[in-house]
Amino acid sequence: MLLPLLVRPQASVMLTRCVRTLRCDATRTPLHSQAEHFLRRRLPPRPHVHSRGTKSRGRKSKSQEEEWKTRNKTVLTYIAAAGVGMIGLSYAAVPLYRLYCQASGLGGMAVAGHDADQVETMTPVKERVLKISFNADTHASMQWNFRPQQTEIFVVPGETALAFYRAKNPTDQPIIGISTYNVVPFEAGQYFNKIQCFCFEEQRLNPHEEVDMPVFFYIDPEFDEDPRMARVDTIILSYTFFEAKEGQKLPLPGY
Repeated sequence: MLLPLLVRPQASVMLTRCVRTLRCDATRTPLHSQAEHFLRRRLPPRPHVHSRGTKSRGRKSKSQEEEWKTRNKTVLTYIAAAGVGMIGLSYAAVPLYRLYCQASGLGGMAVAGHDADQVETMTPVKERVLKISFNADTHASMQWNFRPQQTEIFVVPGETALAFYRAKNPTDQPIIGISTYNVVPFEAGQYFNKIQCFCFEEQRLNPHEEVDMPVFFYIDPEFDEDPRMARVDTIILSYTFFEAKEGQKLPLPGY
């Protein structure tokens, strides 16, 4: 069937062109594939997926750092508040402890208040003589001069007694003070009753002013019946003055 086509001159020309075209395509195809392979090796991979992951991780790390900073600030605030509270409690510990002991009779605190009928009807124990010694102290911040007018007196249980303390303000400005007290030995505090005293009340002294402060007290007759007091013949009454701000008062316990 090809023989008639080969005979015709036009068909031979077309056949020749087809052969040339096939040869050119055959020679170009390897070069094209090599170029594509070379470009693929040179071009970097597309970073679309990896860049998104990196950005999300960076955002998470920044948010975590901010959260940790906020938590650290909160913790530091709580620690600072606790420290300030502990410092305040340390300053108030001594007066508050003495108030508690004064209300309960523990720690050598004298019991405040008295029964008027008991004072009128109690019978003194004449054969039991006790020596009452007096002591005066001031807090480090207090600038008063404070001392007892007498160093000691002798009383018997069931008998009232009166003593005096003297306070002076040697400075050029008014100072307000407030005092607490205790009794030694501690077990005797529950029998030491005060009828009148200057404790737990603000005392204002003007510059260079000096005043006498009375203490009216008695020893309960039951003191002589307590076996623990059998060998006690000396009781020490001690007062301590603190500086108080104007308008402030120590809270008085309920009796």
